[in-house]
Amino acid sequence: MDAPPRLDVGVVGVGRAGSVLAAALDRAGHRVVAAHAVSDLSRLRAEALIPGAALVSVPEVLAQAELVLLTVPDDVLPGLVAGLADAGQVTPGQFIMHASGRYGIAVLDAATTAGALPLALHPIMTLTGTSLDLTRLGGCPFGVTAPEVLRPVAEALVVEMGGDPVWVAEGDRALYHAALANASNHLITLATQSMELLAKAGVAEPGRMLAPLMSASLDNALRQGDPALTGPVVRGDAATVRQHLRSLAEVSAQSRAAYLALARLTADRALAAGLLTAARAEALLEVLAAGDDS
Repeated sequence: MDAPPRLDVGVVGVGRAGSVLAAALDRAGHRVVAAHAVSDLSRLRAEALIPGAALVSVPEVLAQAELVLLTVPDDVLPGLVAGLADAGQVTPGQFIMHASGRYGIAVLDAATTAGALPLALHPIMTLTGTSLDLTRLGGCPFGVTAPEVLRPVAEALVVEMGGDPVWVAEGDRALYHAALANASNHLITLATQSMELLAKAGVAEPGRMLAPLMSASLDNALRQGDPALTGPVVRGDAATVRQHLRSLAEVSAQSRAAYLALARLTADRALAAGLLTAARAEALLEVLAAGDDS
C-alpha cells in the first residue's frame, strides 16, 4: 500500500479524538498546522499533543489545511459541514475527514458537492485525549467509509496512525455504531452496577472481585460466542433466578429490572443455541414471564 503524500493537517474540535488523531498523523510525518480549540481543556490538549499547530478560527483552519479533521460532537457535525460549504470555505481537492462512528460520508455531502474528498475514519477505541492514547492506537481497528476511489488513501491513513482499517458500508454505519455502543457503554454500566451490588453485600473491593471473572467471561465470549454462557439461566435453575430477583428487589428496583431483561435475553439465546433444553427451560421461563409481577 503506497503512503499518501505528506499533508498539511487542520483540526476543528480538539477533543479527545481530534487531539489524538492529529497527533498520530503528525507522528506519521504529516504536518498539523492549524487547530480550532474553544475550551481551556482543548487548548491544553493542543499544546500537549500538537504543539506545532497554530490556534486559529475555523475558516483559517480550512484555509491552511489539505486534510481537515472535523472532530466535533455528532449532533454538531451536519450543521458544521453545511455551514462551511455555504460559506465557500471548502477547497476543491481538500480532504474532509470525520471520526464519528454514527456517520459515514453522506454527512459530508455538502462539502463533497463543493469539491472536497470525504473520509470517515472512526477509531474503535475509548480515548482519554492524552499521549497514552497513541499507544492504544497500535493495532486498533478503525471503521472506514469512503468513496471507492479514495479507499486506498483512507486505509493508508489508518495504517499510518497505527490502526487496522475495517471497511463499513455507508448504509451499515448506524447498526455498526449501535453494536459498538452496546458492547462498550453497556459493559461499563453492567460492571459498575454489579460493583454497587457487591458493595451492598459487604464486599470491600468489588472491582478486585469482579476483574478475574469479567475478564475471563469477556475472553470466552469473544472466542466462543454463545457456547461460553454459564450460570443459572443456562442451567435452567428457576429457583435460583427467583431468589436473585427477590434479593435484587430489596436493594434496587433498577438493578432487578436490568437483571430480568438480560436473563430473558440470555434464556432466548441459550434456547436458540441448544444450550438450554425446552424441558429444563419450562420452569425458568415461567419465573421470567412472571418477573414483572412477582
